[in-house]
Amino acid sequence: MPRVSFSALIALAALLPVAAQSHRISHASWRDYGGASDSAQYSELAQIDRSNVGKLETAWSYPTGDNNPYSFNPIVVDGVMYVLARNNSIVALNAATGAEIWTHAAEPNTTIITNRGINYWESKDRQDRRLLFASNHFLHAIDARTGRLILTFGNAGSVDLKQGLDRDPKSIRLVQSTTPGRVFEDLLILGSATNQEYGSAPGDIRAFDVRTGNLAWTFHTIPRPGEFGYDTWPKDARNRVGGANVWGELSVDEARGIVYAPTASAKYNFYGVNRSGANLFADTLLALDARTGKRLWHFQMVHHDIWDYDDATAPKLVTVQHDGKPVDVVAEVSKQGFVWVFNRVTGEPLWPIEEKPVPRSDMPGEETWPTQPFPSWPPPFARQKFTVDDLRPSLSAQDRAKFRDEILSARNEGLFTPPGTRGTIEMPGNNGGANWSGAAVDPTSGTLFVVSKDLPALLQLAKNPKVDKENPASTEDHYYSGFGFLIASDGLSPITPPWSSLTAYDLNTGAIKWKIPLGDAPGMKGTGSHYPKVGPVVTAGGLIFAGTRDGKARALDVENGQQLWEHQLDAGLEGMAAVYEVAGREFVVFCASAQAGVTKATQTKIRGAYVAFALPVTAERKANRR
Repeated sequence: MPRVSFSALIALAALLPVAAQSHRISHASWRDYGGASDSAQYSELAQIDRSNVGKLETAWSYPTGDNNPYSFNPIVVDGVMYVLARNNSIVALNAATGAEIWTHAAEPNTTIITNRGINYWESKDRQDRRLLFASNHFLHAIDARTGRLILTFGNAGSVDLKQGLDRDPKSIRLVQSTTPGRVFEDLLILGSATNQEYGSAPGDIRAFDVRTGNLAWTFHTIPRPGEFGYDTWPKDARNRVGGANVWGELSVDEARGIVYAPTASAKYNFYGVNRSGANLFADTLLALDARTGKRLWHFQMVHHDIWDYDDATAPKLVTVQHDGKPVDVVAEVSKQGFVWVFNRVTGEPLWPIEEKPVPRSDMPGEETWPTQPFPSWPPPFARQKFTVDDLRPSLSAQDRAKFRDEILSARNEGLFTPPGTRGTIEMPGNNGGANWSGAAVDPTSGTLFVVSKDLPALLQLAKNPKVDKENPASTEDHYYSGFGFLIASDGLSPITPPWSSLTAYDLNTGAIKWKIPLGDAPGMKGTGSHYPKVGPVVTAGGLIFAGTRDGKARALDVENGQQLWEHQLDAGLEGMAAVYEVAGREFVVFCASAQAGVTKATQTKIRGAYVAFALPVTAERKANRR
């Protein structure tokens, strides 16, 4: 069951009455990553609907001007669209025409930037409008109207994200996520992307003042002494263990002032001898007071994670009918293929969650947790086992024999089979299930749409013969996983398709409404794309828009998943579309620049582009606009 802090009970009591208030986030614009702070990935625009979506045409196209594989979700404010292009520069476009307005050039030698989206903030009088993003481990603010750096923010326009993490900043190789945070009031709430190795930085969740760049609050996901959860780690683990970070997506209940944060595994990903215990708050859905960072409640999906089962998808905030009453819920989907649904305020699960015994590790010193939580309902959206019976019929005889031998010789006991020096089957895989941007909700019906991937992996631990230079004082053995995704000689997964799917759930009942393959593998229809990181977007027109790695933009019917429209683009698509309106005309824009999903011969020739679609402008509409 979720753990609620005693100190938060008074705060929770104060928040409960808000459920009866009519506070509603606007889904009419696309001013935030994923459309709005609730991460619904939903638009209430309905000009484009089931009856006319087949008439969509290209309204404009803006080339990225480079070969970078962008997965950027544009935002639109006052008819201006903000995108990432031209060697990681931030570009402002006319959202109706695609014409360039200004460009904020990236810093020289930019190695990492917030490339999935950007944050927008404006003062109440709208005189101060800012874009906030991170690059090279510094947080920046620029003027949304001019693209100029705001020098009063931080130190001459920058805040060093490596500071304040209880580590020597020089020892931190990675802390910045490529996913944007969430703006709440005058705060920017950020997660981080620690590296995958021993000695990585702790994954603190932090809030910064959008005007000054000053740190407003910090939540320690690896607790300090005296903090709740400290006893679920070895003594002083925070000084040497990292991770438990939010590299994925955050959501905010603006009416209640709650931020929902899904965290990743502790590090190292696949071997936890140096971090015995349940390891709170790794692999946890956290509900925090957005103004102070105080914990309100939490639920840990994986205890002592040694499988890299990060929670990466944004928690979905929606109201459903449960036991005859409206309930504000938060739904989280996972790499394992589970859907977790909780009362948004109290953290109580809508359906029972059972702690079940799981296999124990055979690695010396590895103390796996004896049980793991399994939701009784809804049913999973991904396959959770991979045996010889699941091998696809089209495999060559040589591949079939190879995979049969690997499967039969590996340890293969389900979702929580511990990695060891013997091969271990992991299914749907640590890069399978649901991932960033991979779910959307329709707030009018309580329907959840999940994009998932079935990609079996093989884990095998081996001792590193060299002493880890970043842990010279450690006396512990450092094991690393020689893991790989099981791929056949034809470049495709050995498991029977579909390899990616779109599943629709009725969250009022928890039942699956329908499920379809999403996208196509090269030369194979109805298999699902092979490597999707796809973000579905739902509209009030009864449509789901999704771009896939096979280079196609698609529109599907929300009622049954039937494809109603598709358009072939020049590159693969990753991430999510944006839906917006300018001068009474609805647009849908996709970023097409992913390298996967195209032939090797054309990869180096790809020139990415943002492509906007809209219905044709009829003569009558033209006259009305004049």
